[in-house]
Formats: sequence, C-alpha cells, structure tokens
Amino acid sequence: MSVYHINKGVSKPIIFKGLKAQYIAYLAVGLVVLLIGFAVLYICGLSLWIILPVIFGTGTALFIGVFRLSHRFGEHGLAKYLAKKQLPVYLKFRSRKLFINLKQA
Repeated sequence: MSVYHINKGVSKPIIFKGLKAQYIAYLAVGLVVLLIGFAVLYICGLSLWIILPVIFGTGTALFIGVFRLSHRFGEHGLAKYLAKKQLPVYLKFRSRKLFINLKQA
C-alpha cells in the first residue's frame, strides 16, 4: 500500500521573513541597484566615508519601504491600488451620436 502526501500549500503565496509574493522581488532588485550604485560611486573616486552612509541610508529606506508596502497591501493589494488610480473619475460625452449609432449595429 502506497502513502501519498498531499501538499496543502500549493496555492499559498510565497512568504519570506514577512515579505509576501512580489515584494521579495522588489527588495532583491533594490539591493542589486544599491550594489551597482556602490560600485559606480566607488569607481568614480568618492570617499568611502561618503558612499557608505548614503548606501546604508538608502538601503534602510528600501527595507522599511518594501516591508511597509508588504504589510499595507498584501499579496495583490498594490496592483489593485495602482489599477484603481488609473480609472477615470467620470466620463464626459459631448454628443449622443455614439449611443444612437449603437442601435443601428
């Protein structure tokens, strides 16, 4: 007799250290951008005493911002919020011609 284990977490979102779904990718991309920014500033010849506080400050802001977005909106909430902002407040028609031509089609 075979025993089959059922994976009950198939449809659950990916969660890592409190970050949900796409916010993990946002944090990863932000950290890569910070790494590239550090390399560019270092190659340009800036002092490490200037570069390190800037990178650590923006990194801290990145972590706080991404965790705040993750907790505020959840898995799909940010996409819904941004989509809702693109909806028009009202529609304005200057003539009835559009609706009159609908009956003929």
